[in-house]
Amino acid sequence: MVRWSRTAAELLGRTAAEVCGRPIGRLLADTPDRDRRATRCAAGMPAAGQAVLRHRSGRTVEVTFHALRLDDRSEWLLLAAPTQQVTDWEQGTAFLRALLAQDRIGVGIHDTDLTVVRTNVTPDMFGGPRPVVGGRLREVLSSRDAEDAEAVLRQVLDTGVPVIDREQARSPHMSGRVRAVSLSAFRLEDEAGRPTGVAAVITDATERRRARRRLDLTHEAATRIGGSLDVTRTAQDLADALVPAFGDLASVHLAEAVLEGNEPPKILGGGEQHLRQVAVASSTGVWPASLPPAGAVLPPLPDSARLRALQRGETFLLPDRASVLAAVEGNPEVVRLFIPEHGQSMVGTALFARGLLLGTVTVLRTEQAERFEQQDADLLAEIASRAALSVDNARRYTREHRVAAALQQRLLPAATPDTPAAETAGLYRPAAGGAEISGDWFDVIPLPALRVAFVVGDVIGHGLPATATMGRLRTAVHTLADLELDPTELLTHLDGLVQQLAGEAPPGQRDTIGATCLYAVYDPVTRRCTLASAGHLPPIVVRPDGTTTAIDISPGPPLGVGGMPFETTTLELDPGSVLALYTDGLITRDDHDLDAGIRWLAGSLAGLCRPDRDVDDTGRALLADTGFAPPRDDIALLLARTRAIPTEHTASWEFPADPAVVADARQATAHQLARWGLDELVFSTELVVSELVTNAVRHAGGPVGLRLVREKVLICEVTDSSNTQPRLRRARTTDEGGRGLFLVAQLTTRWGSRYLQHGKTIWTEQPLTAATRPAL
Repeated sequence: MVRWSRTAAELLGRTAAEVCGRPIGRLLADTPDRDRRATRCAAGMPAAGQAVLRHRSGRTVEVTFHALRLDDRSEWLLLAAPTQQVTDWEQGTAFLRALLAQDRIGVGIHDTDLTVVRTNVTPDMFGGPRPVVGGRLREVLSSRDAEDAEAVLRQVLDTGVPVIDREQARSPHMSGRVRAVSLSAFRLEDEAGRPTGVAAVITDATERRRARRRLDLTHEAATRIGGSLDVTRTAQDLADALVPAFGDLASVHLAEAVLEGNEPPKILGGGEQHLRQVAVASSTGVWPASLPPAGAVLPPLPDSARLRALQRGETFLLPDRASVLAAVEGNPEVVRLFIPEHGQSMVGTALFARGLLLGTVTVLRTEQAERFEQQDADLLAEIASRAALSVDNARRYTREHRVAAALQQRLLPAATPDTPAAETAGLYRPAAGGAEISGDWFDVIPLPALRVAFVVGDVIGHGLPATATMGRLRTAVHTLADLELDPTELLTHLDGLVQQLAGEAPPGQRDTIGATCLYAVYDPVTRRCTLASAGHLPPIVVRPDGTTTAIDISPGPPLGVGGMPFETTTLELDPGSVLALYTDGLITRDDHDLDAGIRWLAGSLAGLCRPDRDVDDTGRALLADTGFAPPRDDIALLLARTRAIPTEHTASWEFPADPAVVADARQATAHQLARWGLDELVFSTELVVSELVTNAVRHAGGPVGLRLVREKVLICEVTDSSNTQPRLRRARTTDEGGRGLFLVAQLTTRWGSRYLQHGKTIWTEQPLTAATRPAL
C-alpha cells in the first residue's frame, strides 16, 4: 500500500501510517475465500469486485471496488465504497433513468431557485412547449398555473414536507381539451441534510378528474332530482344539477300536457311541438336575454333529421361552435331559441320515460374552454333517463292529485248557506308540495225550526280512498241530521258506519279506515250551541267583545274505534259570536305542537274577526296567514257568525195534561198571530195546534209545551214527555181517528219530530207572505 486517503481511514478506522508499506491483503477479513482473494491480489489486481475488509475495531466492512492501473503501470488506484451504498447509488440511478424514460409520467428536478435541472416533460404532457433545462415553469405554463406550481415547490423546498397527488396546472391542450395534472413533490437533500433542490412528479389526471366529475355529477343529480312531486320543481332540479358542474347554460323543455298531469302527444317531425321551457339555469345566475325565458312556449320548429332523432329518444352532440352553427344553418329561428352569442359546445337529449317523450334537456358551454365529448353526451343521457322517471312520477302524481282534488271539491258544498241562525263561510285548501289529498271536509246543514248544524271532519289516510270515504261520511251525516238526532247519537251512528267501512276494506287496509268529526247544532231561538266531538280538535269562539277561547270539550274516540260513549257540551253564544271549526292541517307546524297551533289560531282570529268584516274575507285572510306555501296537509275551515231570533218573534206556553187546555192553546195561538199581523194563518194554525196538543195530552201526558216562532216561516212546536215517534198513516173510511197528522201535513209545508233528552218535539212550518215576514 503506497497511499491511503482520509476517506479510507474513516471507512476502516486505520491511519495511513498503519497501512502504507504493507500488503493490501492484510486488510482482508478472515473469510473462507481469503486465501483465494489474496492469491488473486498477488497474481494480479482484478478490475472490479467485492471484498470483506476488517475494521480496526474488529468488525467487517463489505465494500465494492474498482481498480485502475496508473500510467506508469507499476501502481494501481483502488476505489472502494461500502457495498450497500454502492447498491443504493446503482438502484437510484436506474430508477431515475427508468423514470425519465417514461412517457406518461413527467419528472422535473429543480435547484433551490426552482430552475429546471433535469426533466422529461414533453409537449403532450402539458399541452404546451417543453420545459428547457435551465429555464423556469413560467416559460412553459400560463402565469397563473406557473405561480400555483412554483408556490407548491417552494413550500416543499422550505418545509421538507412532501406534497402527494395534488391536482395542479389545468392548462389548455393543443387540441382544445383541458388537461389536469397530478403533482407530487419532495425535497432533495445532501448527506448533511441540506436542501439541494426539489423533485416533481407529474401525471396526467385528466381522465381521473373526469371520472370523479362524472361520479359527483351523477350522485348530485340522484340526490337533487326526484325529491319533489311537482313537475316544474323536478325540471328545475335537473337544470340546477347540470350547472355549473356540467355546463354553463341548461334548459329543460316539457310538453304542456305533462304540466297538467296528462300524457304528452306523440309528435314526429317539425311543426307545433307543444313544448314549454319550464326550467333554466346559468352559471352566472343570469339567463341570457337573447334566449327565451323560463315559462316561454316554443314556437313551431322546422323539420330536420336531428329533431326526429331527438324525438325518438336519441342524444345529439355538437362539440364546437362550427358544428353548432352548421346544425342550425338556414334556421335563424332555431338560433334565436337555443344558441346564445358565446355558445361554444352543445349537447342535448330527450326526457323519455315509460315510452313517453316528456320533453328535452339541452346544455351549452359558453365560458368553459373544454368541449363536450361523447362521454359527456352519454353521461347526460344517463342523468336524463333517471330524471325522466322523476318527471313522469311527478306528472302521474299531478294527475292523481288533480283528480282527487276535483273529487274532493265536488263532494264539498259548493257554497255554505246563509241561514237565519248564522252567516257561514267554508274554505278548503288541498295539500300540495308532494302531499296527497286527504279526507278533510266541512258542512253546514239547515235544520227545522231555524236551527243549523255545523260539521267538520278529517278522514284518516290520503288519496282517492280517503276522498271516497269522506263522501260517504258526509252523505251519512246529512241523512242522520235530517233525523234530528242528538249530536252524541249522531256520532254513535256515524261510528258504526265507519266500523262497517273498515270491515268491508281489504284485510291489510282495515286499520287505515277512520276519521275524526265535530258535530254542532245551534238554535238561534235559545242561542244555545250543542256539540260533540269524535277525536276532533276543539272549536274556537270569538265573542262580540273580542275575547277568544277554545271551547272546553270532552272528545270521544275517533270514529271507527267504538266501545266508548260520546259526550255533549252546551254553551250559549251571544249574537255576533264567530264559531271556528277546523282540521289539523290549519294549525300543524313543524314541531307538531297542537297547543301552540291552537293558541296561534285563537290569536289570529281575535285580530281578524271584526263586526264589519264578513266571515268569508276573514277565512281567506286567515289561510293567507298560515305560513304554509304550499300546505303540507289539507285544510278545512268553517266560520259561523251566529244570529239570534228576536224575543218579540217568539212566544211560548206550557199547559197541563188536560183535554180542556186544547181550547186555551188555540186561543193563545190566535191572539199571538193577531198581534203579529198573521190573521190569514189563524185558522190553519189553530187546527194544527189543536191536533198536536190533543195528541200530546192523549198519548203523552203533561206537561205540554207550545212555542210559536215567526221568522221567514211560521214555526209551531209542541213538546211532550213521550219518546214515541208520531207516524202519518192512512185512515180507513170507517175509522173514527187517525186523520190528525194527515190534516197537519196538508195545512203545512213540512213537519217532523225530534227527540229531546226527555221527550220529543213535533214541529211544523208554514210559509209567510212577503208582507208578513219580519224585516231583517
